[in-house]
Amino acid sequence: MDDRLDGIATFVQVVDAGSFALAAERLSLTRSAVGKAIARLEARLGVRLLQRTTRSQNLTDDGQVYYDSCVRALAELDAAHTVLEGGRMEPRGRLRVSVPISFGHLCVAPLMLALARQYPSLKIDLSFTDRRVDLVEEGIDLAVRIGPLSDSATLAARKLGVQYTGIGAAPSYIAEHGMPDHLDDLVGHASISYSVAGVTSPWDMRDDDGYARRIEMDPQLSMDDLQAITAAAVAGFGLARLPTWLLARHVKRGELVVVKGRCRLPPLEIHAVWPKTRYMPSKIRCAIDALVAGVPGLLAD
Repeated sequence: MDDRLDGIATFVQVVDAGSFALAAERLSLTRSAVGKAIARLEARLGVRLLQRTTRSQNLTDDGQVYYDSCVRALAELDAAHTVLEGGRMEPRGRLRVSVPISFGHLCVAPLMLALARQYPSLKIDLSFTDRRVDLVEEGIDLAVRIGPLSDSATLAARKLGVQYTGIGAAPSYIAEHGMPDHLDDLVGHASISYSVAGVTSPWDMRDDDGYARRIEMDPQLSMDDLQAITAAAVAGFGLARLPTWLLARHVKRGELVVVKGRCRLPPLEIHAVWPKTRYMPSKIRCAIDALVAGVPGLLAD
């Protein structure tokens, strides 16, 4: 048997990860198994590929040359696999997707469930987090992001839509405290604010003339979860700034009323992002297509 490919993918993963431990985690192997694979590869080639110390690892000159060649070879193999995969009727394999918590639950998960039903051989691993994950570092195939995209030479993106923000409150709260007509009327109202690690987001808005205004709110409740904020607003605890795709759901049910529509805040673009690759696997392509087709309708307010 030709064993020339044995250990190559492991070697590339070790270099890309920067450590044996992280490479082992990505490959679902033990650190010992990864170390042995690299040792066998070096013995077979008769050269040292990595210069290892207790604190770091670096490519040797021979290792750098071999790494560059391996990356090109694996890219060609991936391309060949993608060409074959493109001829299949059904996307398959594991698809790791990272989504924001609330938007993921309400807008992305239903689309992924429909995709899983359509393609039984597609194994979708959906992760809910408001943390901005490193797709390459954490082995994520696809992510949904709300807000400005960080400049990255390693990621591609597709716009899915735009998120606006509105202010809502329970009908019972408005009946007791009155409907604010202007931005200045918001001051003194009870509110529920979004906070992360104890830092509460300010209520920055624009007035009717387009000028930026910071409204000084003194929230009794601060939370780092949009659905919990919504539940508090529905329970009558005060005004809440919410994405209109979330606010609209509760307005239609009669649980909230719109205090300020869209708040004159700059909208936030929503994108699907994925690691750049010369050939896109069909499992990623079909997920992007599902998001592009389904998200705009869910954002309608």
